Amino acid sequence: MLEKSSFINQLKNLVHDPENHTYLLAVSGGVDSMVLASLFRDLGHEIKDSKFQFQVAHINYKLRGQDSDLDQKTVKDFCEKNHIKFHLYEVSEKDQKPENSIQLWARELRYAFFKEIQEKEKLEFLVTAHHLNDQLETFIINLSKAAGIKGLSGIPSNDNYILRPLLNFSKKNIYQFAEKNTIEFREDLSNKKNDYLRNKIRNEIVPMLMETNDHFLENFRKSSLYLNQTKDFVQKQIQEIENRLTVFNKDYKILSKEKLDQESDFVKFEILKKYGFNQEEEIPKIFTAENNSSFFSKEYQLIVNRDELIFIDKSNEKETGEEIVLIDHFDFSENQININLVDYIENIDGINKEFEWDFDADKLHFPLRLRKQKEGDELYPTGFSGKKKVSKFFRDEKLSALIKEKTWLLCDSRNHILGVIPFRQDRRYQAGRTTQKKITVKWTEKQLTR
Repeated sequence: MLEKSSFINQLKNLVHDPENHTYLLAVSGGVDSMVLASLFRDLGHEIKDSKFQFQVAHINYKLRGQDSDLDQKTVKDFCEKNHIKFHLYEVSEKDQKPENSIQLWARELRYAFFKEIQEKEKLEFLVTAHHLNDQLETFIINLSKAAGIKGLSGIPSNDNYILRPLLNFSKKNIYQFAEKNTIEFREDLSNKKNDYLRNKIRNEIVPMLMETNDHFLENFRKSSLYLNQTKDFVQKQIQEIENRLTVFNKDYKILSKEKLDQESDFVKFEILKKYGFNQEEEIPKIFTAENNSSFFSKEYQLIVNRDELIFIDKSNEKETGEEIVLIDHFDFSENQININLVDYIENIDGINKEFEWDFDADKLHFPLRLRKQKEGDELYPTGFSGKKKVSKFFRDEKLSALIKEKTWLLCDSRNHILGVIPFRQDRRYQAGRTTQKKITVKWTEKQLTR
């Protein structure tokens, strides 16, 4: 049964000291969200001498004509009457509605709007009015998609600062509370149409399930709780396995490919899914791929490096221009110029190598630059006779794809390679006994990180 006391207890289960936090409520005008807003209003009246604060956000999608405007009016009138700050987004012509995926478009629009308000108003939690019937509908939808234990666990009650304190209460409970407390709300008649999968499940399948057992919804609530507990346990075990397989975890993560391949298909899938590689048919390809092969998800690049899997978070990759100018010209009134590369680029991960190269300034064409490898690059490496393609030099040095991507070449204005940092200098431009004007390019030991 939904009561003020049971709601507060549920909120306390989600947030420690709920009276000392701030909230943004997503309110549509329907019975669920209007009950939610009323409960927060009453909670605010009872709490004194705390930082408790909540505001309301509403989106008018302009999809149902006058009904949409009346929904907006209901929410706005409630906020004005109760002195609650009200935020409105009205969809206009600039918001291009897709011909299909209206629901996805609407979801992305509202969550972007909510995030904007939270940042501006400094509100910690977003609160939505999802309830137990929503949970059941989501379970059935995910069951049809073979979504696994996470999908069957349904909508989380507390996820990434999004709270859903009504999840344990049924739609019937919410209607009863609204009637008992004379709460004004609007019915969205479009929910009666079966044009969306969720509506079809809500209007046809769920009623049939409820007829099979008077306690069906309550039993589902308990089953959902057990599933969530099982999910938490499994995720903890998966994390422990991943930690055991982790070789390196600093700027990027490296897992043992050989040891991960020995785990069950379920474990492999659950670990790789965390990095966006969630297509089951693609996972065997990762373990049979050639060395230095790359795979890409939305957030990560995965590089297969012999017996390792390297995961690079693309959002952490620093955007660096194609070229970095080190020195525009040489002032021939000086005999020597020193260039410390730590002032220009980060250390190359995995390369623990200090170096210092001396160049004959009379042999160079300025400006001197740093850039990444291009097709056809050649150098005359010190310690070798003849020339070598930079690509072959990389292969001979057995560099991983990760190191290749991070390796800089030192070049002059004619695009001649002066050195592959930090491995080898080009012998054609080395300073010698007759050198009068010298440029020194180095990497100091104090900057080495590994």
